[in-house]
Amino acid sequence: ERVEMQVCSSFPVNLSFWSREQLRRSRHSRTFLVESGTGELWSELQTGDRYIVADCGGGTVDLTVHQIEQPLGTLKELYKASGGPYGAVGVDLAFEAMLCQIFGEDFIQSFKAKRPAAWVDLTIAFEARKRTAAPGRANALNISLPFSFIDYYKRHRGQSVEAALRRSNMNIVKWSSQGMLRLTQEAMNELFQPTINNIIKHIEELMAKQEVHGVRFLFLVGGFAESAMLQKAVQKALGRTCRIIIPHDVGLTILKGAVLFGLDPTVVRVRRCPLTYGVGVLNRFIEGRHPRDKLLIKDGREWCTDILDRFVSVDQSVALGEVVKRSYTPARLGQRKIIINIYCSATDDVTYISDPGVRKCGTITLDLPEPGAVGGAGGGVPERREIRATMQFGDTEIKVTAVDVMSNHSVRASIDFLSN
Repeated sequence: ERVEMQVCSSFPVNLSFWSREQLRRSRHSRTFLVESGTGELWSELQTGDRYIVADCGGGTVDLTVHQIEQPLGTLKELYKASGGPYGAVGVDLAFEAMLCQIFGEDFIQSFKAKRPAAWVDLTIAFEARKRTAAPGRANALNISLPFSFIDYYKRHRGQSVEAALRRSNMNIVKWSSQGMLRLTQEAMNELFQPTINNIIKHIEELMAKQEVHGVRFLFLVGGFAESAMLQKAVQKALGRTCRIIIPHDVGLTILKGAVLFGLDPTVVRVRRCPLTYGVGVLNRFIEGRHPRDKLLIKDGREWCTDILDRFVSVDQSVALGEVVKRSYTPARLGQRKIIINIYCSATDDVTYISDPGVRKCGTITLDLPEPGAVGGAGGGVPERREIRATMQFGDTEIKVTAVDVMSNHSVRASIDFLSN
């Protein structure tokens, strides 16, 4: 969970005695960490304030929206976490595409396959220069080409790397006699811009949603957030809409927040369910409402199969500790285990577990001891045995417990989510 807030040291220190006292107490809070000398943001945060955390990593960008519920920092999730493949690797792929444009895609693929160690060296060299890229930089960034790259190209193409650059007519990339590619500022802009534009578009689309209207702060965190190119672009595009906060140790902020959350999991009081969860059940068949292919006749009665019985719906607010209760009855006498399939969907517009977009995502297993082993009345088997299951969806993971109603003893219950 993204529950830590740290701020730059540029915030004004203009506090009354009361707000200073609040700040002093906040420094001991496990919710908001305001390190000594890094600013006084806590004094500006109020109950009801909304903020976005944009976790910009290597592969993806993940967005979370929270609202402060109490002065001590209890949080409410306003919108289910969302993300997209807009991480820093997009810049690496753009660099590879540029090399393919200059030297030919067939050559680059061949070089990667035949000289993998040299290709890794080249990508590491680019990574180092990528981290130093900044808007308005006057000097070109030099990337050293491995000797094996230069030699491999000469032997396979019969010409030099310098000749390939001239032939490509790519004026934004130059050749240095020291064996380096010189990437101009224009070249770096071309490499960064598509990925940065996707990140900004993703944030803007989120901020346009009614549920998150009125966001005051945007916290830019994660390894890619260290990039001056990304920082400047986000500030330019969104700086008038909300206040952009870039914490110290920006690459470690999410890790620190996870540790703080582990110390106090109750800080996020309300979450938004990312999916619709439920199980398949039988309901009485109603002619005209249920399709005939779902009809099942059992013991002379007509049933409709595969109906999705919802536990929770997508984007539903679920409070910490909130539970869903269901009762289940074994299908036959002497049954020692009940296995229930769990289904999920990214939308709530589903009726049957066979509908498009519904998939099996896990199972609930209830172990049933013999009635006599848990203190049942007498030695006989009751006509109807009821197992009451309780599922908790408001935490970081879904938990399940179960009780045998007849004996009031706990039944061992487990939930297993499939890896796919």
